[in-house]
Amino acid sequence: MKSLRLSLLILAAAAVALLLAACGKGRTPVVIYSPHGRDLLSLVEHRYEKLHPDIDVQWLDMGSEEVYDRVRSEKANPQADVWFGGPDTIFARGARDGLLSPYRPSWADEVPAASRGAGDLYFGVYRTPPVLVYNSKLVSAADAPKDWGDLLQPKWKGKIVIRDPLASGTMRTIFGMVLARSVANTGSTASGWQWLLRLDAQTKQYVQNPALLYQMLVRGDAEVTAWDLTDILFQEQRGSPLAYVFPTSGTPVINDSIGLVKGAPHAAAAKAFIDWVGGREAVELAAKKAFRLPARTDLPAKELPAWAQRALSDMVPAQVDWKLIAKENAAWMAKWDRTVRGQGSAQ
Repeated sequence: MKSLRLSLLILAAAAVALLLAACGKGRTPVVIYSPHGRDLLSLVEHRYEKLHPDIDVQWLDMGSEEVYDRVRSEKANPQADVWFGGPDTIFARGARDGLLSPYRPSWADEVPAASRGAGDLYFGVYRTPPVLVYNSKLVSAADAPKDWGDLLQPKWKGKIVIRDPLASGTMRTIFGMVLARSVANTGSTASGWQWLLRLDAQTKQYVQNPALLYQMLVRGDAEVTAWDLTDILFQEQRGSPLAYVFPTSGTPVINDSIGLVKGAPHAAAAKAFIDWVGGREAVELAAKKAFRLPARTDLPAKELPAWAQRALSDMVPAQVDWKLIAKENAAWMAKWDRTVRGQGSAQ
């Protein structure tokens, strides 16, 4: 796994070099590392460059954990300007590691206090809820899992596919919720680890990227997963049979954050970009075109797209100890990799 991550970092470094080499004459580059995917990043790039012809927005799309690894590996010689996207629990680790510089954007007061990182180091731009996902051609709405515990039902054994949590902020958040709930309910993580072992026994495969996740589900190689709402809405838009359910006991709604990389080569341009991307025009554009639920609280629900109104109506935000997850998640996932992955069937 370490060698795979190293290879990905090397490839990312080469991509950055190519991006910088391609920078247009006289245009200031703003280099963005992000897990947000081509749809949103292209949308943001084209709109921002239209508004600011002197800026060349350049982005690298990778998993949330891969962004963290990349920014940390470049700490002595930063290449990125903006860290755009991922759970605030990962941003909290970045803050502890000295990877971010304080910057309070113009829209900071429009997001809840829970969406603001300490010391103005990062702020939530979107709220991203994980959901339960199923292939509607193979599973009826009545039979689909309705809550997290339903994933442990015998009928789903060998029919679940999961994005590898070591690279995925979404899965790290879900697994962190399970362990944090265990602590809240019992004072210990023990029951949470047992739950994850049982889920491992149900799981057919852990996949390295979302494309493989969708492929397995659509082909019927698996029938069920847990993933973030945004990506599933994009799949529905493209005619995919994937459907989703909000877990009845609550979903750990992710504060999808943004921050200024410490030592950013183009800090002034990066700050202007951060001001824009969390501004009202940009978040409304992202909601309409890229299925992003704004973190801002000053946007009336009735002015949001239908999908967002449904999400606000149907989802139950889980009560989660986010501070505990931010503190322990890296160690928890390392332990999961050592003691849970591939070992659930032995229990």
